[in-house]
Amino acid sequence: MSHNRNATLLLLCVVFLSWRLSHGGKILVIPLEGSHWVNMDIMIKALHSEGHSVDVIRTNQSWYILDGFPHYETITVPVVEAFNHDFIQPVLKKIINIERGEESFLTFASLQVEMFDAMFNMHRIISKMATSMLKDEDFMDMLRERQYDLVFTDPAWGAGILLAHALKLPLVYNVRWLTSGEGHLAITPSPLSYIPMTGSGLSDKMTFIQRLQNFFFYLLWQFQDTVFTNPQYQAVCDEIFGPEVKYRELLQGADIWLMRADFVFEFPRPTMPNIIYIGGFQCKPAKQLPADLEEFVQSSGEHGVILMSLGTFVTELPADVTNEIASTFAKLPQKVIWKHKGDKPANLGNNTLLVDWMPQNDLLGHPKIKLFVAHGGTNGVQEAIYHGVPVVGLPVFFDQYDNLLRLAARGAAKILSLATVDKDDIFLNAIQEVLIEPSYRMNMQRLSRLHKDTPMKPLDSALFWIEYVMRHKGAAHLRTESYKLPWYSYYSVDVVLFLTGALLLVLLTASMLLRCLCITVRKNKAKRD
Repeated sequence: MSHNRNATLLLLCVVFLSWRLSHGGKILVIPLEGSHWVNMDIMIKALHSEGHSVDVIRTNQSWYILDGFPHYETITVPVVEAFNHDFIQPVLKKIINIERGEESFLTFASLQVEMFDAMFNMHRIISKMATSMLKDEDFMDMLRERQYDLVFTDPAWGAGILLAHALKLPLVYNVRWLTSGEGHLAITPSPLSYIPMTGSGLSDKMTFIQRLQNFFFYLLWQFQDTVFTNPQYQAVCDEIFGPEVKYRELLQGADIWLMRADFVFEFPRPTMPNIIYIGGFQCKPAKQLPADLEEFVQSSGEHGVILMSLGTFVTELPADVTNEIASTFAKLPQKVIWKHKGDKPANLGNNTLLVDWMPQNDLLGHPKIKLFVAHGGTNGVQEAIYHGVPVVGLPVFFDQYDNLLRLAARGAAKILSLATVDKDDIFLNAIQEVLIEPSYRMNMQRLSRLHKDTPMKPLDSALFWIEYVMRHKGAAHLRTESYKLPWYSYYSVDVVLFLTGALLLVLLTASMLLRCLCITVRKNKAKRD
């Protein structure tokens, strides 16, 4: 009897699994490397657990995207150049050296030139990769034969956008950045009077001078997109699809935008019905730490632990900076866990543990963690919010300063520049201020409560909308067509000019009639006289 019952249960399990697999979708993923892959991988695992089949396109020089995992299969594209560790590290070293210089217009200009050059080269590499894929008929036929339900991509690269158009498939974004800049700017109304541009260092409350500054940064982003980025992808469109296909329209035409932000983090702003906010979707309750880490954390006693990580890209800082950081940590009563690669600082204190890797989410969720010293990447900032840990920020590049600014504006973080870390105990004073002043932790814990108080978990929301697009073969009814309008129609310049012209015509006609009437009256008066 027991044997029959077990056999029946096994049969039911097989039937259930077969049903799930048969009803699961087929998804083609074109991700970004580095930290962007870390959160995309979490999404892919969740899709796989729901019975969906996922194929991931990567290069043969992939940095993070590895083969041999059960939740996805890889499709490897051979390339000569790739966006990987070898590409990013020289760029980072230059940026760090520039940022450590004296603040001046020359420093700012040098930083912008370096960033423009890096972005141009990154998109040049991706454009070549996209062209290679699209011109390979065997490769494209293979993709078509697999009959995918949708393309899921991070649009900070343009390859996935071009592939979705070529395959005529619905398109879903895992997005915070586009090839043209911050994601909202492409499809939502974004008044510059209270929507701060990335890099401006501004909040949503601006003076007149700050609004001028904000407008300047808007022009800077437009210049980068118009001169350095869009032409490269448009050249691919011209060669593969024809000049009538505009890359900017393909970029703006995604069905669903899964935005890696929420309004606990982001400043309030207009949005659109096909933007779904999934900020913090990668966060989860902390798991138990490995025994060695747990022992180190517990040894901190009542003082607790400081966590330091500068993310995926920044693996090591200049030696004098790391020595100053190590010296500062050595003066503190807290224990420190520092994710650090490279040479061991000469003055490392006994209270500091250097690690190549750490379970950041699990550490941030540990009750002994008092402070997070972070670079301001989106993943780390959202994990800090989720677990209610205040931050001392050391931003390096891209959107990191702006991410930290959003925490600082809410009283949950303090921001320093790399140029000030080794000067006059500024780093030490910042750490002590955030540790001692209770408002930082109270404000961050308030943000944590707000973030968690939602009717649906961000990851569940993301899964629902991906499956929604698969069920309905797209989401055109949620997608605005405004991006297809020329700028003069979007801003109603033609309407204003028409109405202005009509008004002038009416006034001119009335003036002429009045003049004629006056002339007639004078003539009649003259005759009577």
